[in-house]
Amino acid sequence: MYKNLREYIERLEREGELVRIKTPVSTRFEIAEITDRVVKSEGGGKALLFENTDAEFPVVTNMMGSKRRMAMALGVERLDEIGERISALLGDALTPKATLWDKMKMLPLLADVAKWFPQNESGRGECQQVVWQGDEVDLERLPMLHSWECDGGAFVTLPMVNTVDPETGARNVGMYRMQRFDKRTTGMHWHIHKTGARHYDAYKRLGQKMPVVVALGGDPAYTYAATAPMPDNMDEYLLAGFLRRKPVKLVKALTCDIRIPADCDFVIEGYVDPQEEKVLEGDFGDHTGFYSLKDYYPKFHVTCITHRKDAIYPATVVGVPPQEDAYISEATEKIFLAPIRLAVQPEVEDLAMPVEGTSHNIAIVSIAKRYEGQAHKVAQSLWGAGQMMFNKYLVVASAGDDVRSLAYIGRKLRRIDVERDVIRAEGVLDVLDHATATLGFGGKLAFDLTGVSAEEEAEPIAVPRRAVPAGGVELFDTRFVAEYGLLILYAAADRPLVVDVEKYLRENGIEGMKYVALFDYQAAGVMRPSDLLWLAAANTDPRRDVKVLGGAELLFDARSKHPSVEGNPKRFPNVVMSSVETIKQVDERWAEYGLGEKLESPSRRYRKLWLSSKAEW
Repeated sequence: MYKNLREYIERLEREGELVRIKTPVSTRFEIAEITDRVVKSEGGGKALLFENTDAEFPVVTNMMGSKRRMAMALGVERLDEIGERISALLGDALTPKATLWDKMKMLPLLADVAKWFPQNESGRGECQQVVWQGDEVDLERLPMLHSWECDGGAFVTLPMVNTVDPETGARNVGMYRMQRFDKRTTGMHWHIHKTGARHYDAYKRLGQKMPVVVALGGDPAYTYAATAPMPDNMDEYLLAGFLRRKPVKLVKALTCDIRIPADCDFVIEGYVDPQEEKVLEGDFGDHTGFYSLKDYYPKFHVTCITHRKDAIYPATVVGVPPQEDAYISEATEKIFLAPIRLAVQPEVEDLAMPVEGTSHNIAIVSIAKRYEGQAHKVAQSLWGAGQMMFNKYLVVASAGDDVRSLAYIGRKLRRIDVERDVIRAEGVLDVLDHATATLGFGGKLAFDLTGVSAEEEAEPIAVPRRAVPAGGVELFDTRFVAEYGLLILYAAADRPLVVDVEKYLRENGIEGMKYVALFDYQAAGVMRPSDLLWLAAANTDPRRDVKVLGGAELLFDARSKHPSVEGNPKRFPNVVMSSVETIKQVDERWAEYGLGEKLESPSRRYRKLWLSSKAEW
């Protein structure tokens, strides 16, 4: 694998996967807008190395933002190789051994596993070649990105946050965004479900300050491991060692006993005081495509910063999908399928998380069905397993079904029995889910496709060539009716509180529809099919917004929700996008970047969804 981040970047450049941008660029808005255009281009575009920033270090973005670069980051030709390694490892380790000889044959396997364990090194690492202490500590010298116009400030977006459980000594490496407040403090955005928050609670019970060490850069396997849905108390550096086929070498931080990779680029050391009042953090244009709004989180106090002499600052841009995190999520699908089969659902054959679901909102699994009701069992089990508990919409397909073909899955969905094949539940959701009125808790919905054939004759549908407005519905879109039984409706432009879809359908003689999706008028004509799927998944809570109408149509109310109306969330966020001024600036400077033919700003079409001039409606 890679000795450091610079070696990985050099390989990207050799293989035509990186563009160096030499012209001066700003970390405030400009880098994010350039990156957003590139990552949304065909195949995820190229990695971008900004050599001349308004800080003293270069910045790399989109370094894992394609299928090929994600595989390169983890040292394989294709991501399936990692899943195959895990499957073989688990199969060898867990198959019953009948004889002593069979057991003896396991010794080489155990020796290989031992090679992956992280190794503690004495002395300092390359990450500690330059030390800032005392008055030298200054977070403003780091090129943190201020990505979007309503962001609360600049954020660290690819931190590997190292903490230790004070009661067990177990290490955790998580990825929690960090908003820079001033030269010496940031926010620490760990959600209640995260291991970092559990460690924080333990220190609070003990009445002690909590040491925290943040690493950035190094072998990209470290960064991936920090995002991975590892079981609690499992060492992320062990996963990194497995991925890179050699151990992670760890050195002790300068101001506490926490260890970090010796070859990373930056180390930010400090503490969180659980006795201190939490501070207001945000807003932040998040991976959901919406702003996560201001809330109170712990404050991180920085006591020391170290870095390599040739340090490169890694950053990622998140927002409306697809972004770089979509390719990271795809790697997780491949890597963690085998453990899901082993520990949760042995009948699961394949797993896909479409980019439109922004990791948690949509998942599709195929299973080897043996008995009736098995899809119910799979859904309930997955909704209680690790980070799959955050899933909102789940499709359970049959063995052999192509779970990555939304067109194929859509044809099967066209043929379900809404009363028989829809599974409803309530449970834990991502804290970032803005559609639910109860933070981190809401509805879940699964579709059982295991008894459905994509080839069987579908029910007839009657749709007029023209429809008249009624019940607060203004427009209709029939593009998806014949293939998927899906009718798209757009509410009136004044965002009515109540819309009577039933009245609209009956007065226009629309019958036999399987699904009806209702969107804001402002989305009409500008949103692509993938945008509509993203909006529908993000803007709905299945317990409130998914209803069966009188004609057995399944209605999804995907409109923006009026805040504080009974049953709605108290606050409702805006879609993430660049400002008009930033779009214009990047348009005018495009030729300077050396990125070839100008790419249009994705934010142009999302601006029509803008609800207000702030991060929230």
